[in-house]
Amino acid sequence: MRRDRVTEIQVFDGHCDTVLKCALLGGGFGRNRYHVDLERAGKYRRYAQFFALFGQPEDFSGLSFREIFQREYALFSREMEANQAAVSHCRTAEEAEAAFQVGKMAAFLSVEGAELLDCSTERLEEAHGLGVRAVTLTWNHVNALSGTNAEEPERGLTAEGRAFVRKAEALGVLVDVSHLSDRGFWDVAETLSGPFWASHSNARGVFSHPRNLTDAQFTAIIEHNGVAGLNLYGAFLGEKPDADRVIAHLEHWLALGGARNISLGGDLDGCSVLPAGFTGVESWELLYEQLLRRNYSEALIQDVFFNNLMRVVSEVCIM
Repeated sequence: MRRDRVTEIQVFDGHCDTVLKCALLGGGFGRNRYHVDLERAGKYRRYAQFFALFGQPEDFSGLSFREIFQREYALFSREMEANQAAVSHCRTAEEAEAAFQVGKMAAFLSVEGAELLDCSTERLEEAHGLGVRAVTLTWNHVNALSGTNAEEPERGLTAEGRAFVRKAEALGVLVDVSHLSDRGFWDVAETLSGPFWASHSNARGVFSHPRNLTDAQFTAIIEHNGVAGLNLYGAFLGEKPDADRVIAHLEHWLALGGARNISLGGDLDGCSVLPAGFTGVESWELLYEQLLRRNYSEALIQDVFFNNLMRVVSEVCIM
């Protein structure tokens, strides 16, 4: 790939855990030793990132879920202020476009695990007011909304869960089904009329792991005009994870008719094993290059890398 081509790449990644890394280990968004920082991301023509607020009480001794949310939100806000020349906290696709027009990157905010919001519609509304535009309903542990892929996988959305999902839709907050139980997934699909997403999940048809999506689930995402984000975590890719394994998941979804429904969801700073040759946000370029070598059109690649997720944000996050 020509070295100047990278300046044409647009990246919109739907999930990273960089906030947690910085909260636990120090450092900031501008430049760090983790997977994601703005210095490395700045090589792309346009870069947007959903930063997840996430943490468990065992990560923060003595803090409640509410206090974890408050601490991480404060960190995110400080980093937006400290790096305001390079990045803007965006709530809509229009705000992202405005950031791009003045040479900035776009930071969107999500919550991973509704327990950080006490699984409460009132707290969800408060979070929306603070700029949160996506919520992953569960992490690995069950909460008041649903079972997960790892705990009580037979349990779907509770009455509280359905109310939470309906409130999210009304507010313009993206509902994220990554980590959710299979039954919970289908309850979300039944409850929502518009787009939802799996921010960082792969194809179970390529590698059988409960964190990955079945073909039927991905088809439901297509039917709802949503997206599923390719996850770079080796444990969800299969044996000997490399760029070819990532592409295998992509190609499986393309075969199901999902050209407009695939996005990026790297799980960067939230995973311990990346594909061979990948080191962080700078490595999206390597995947881009591999797809070009396989004769995929730049139009399709840019849809996967950027346009598909931005379309969903533009349709859902309108307030």
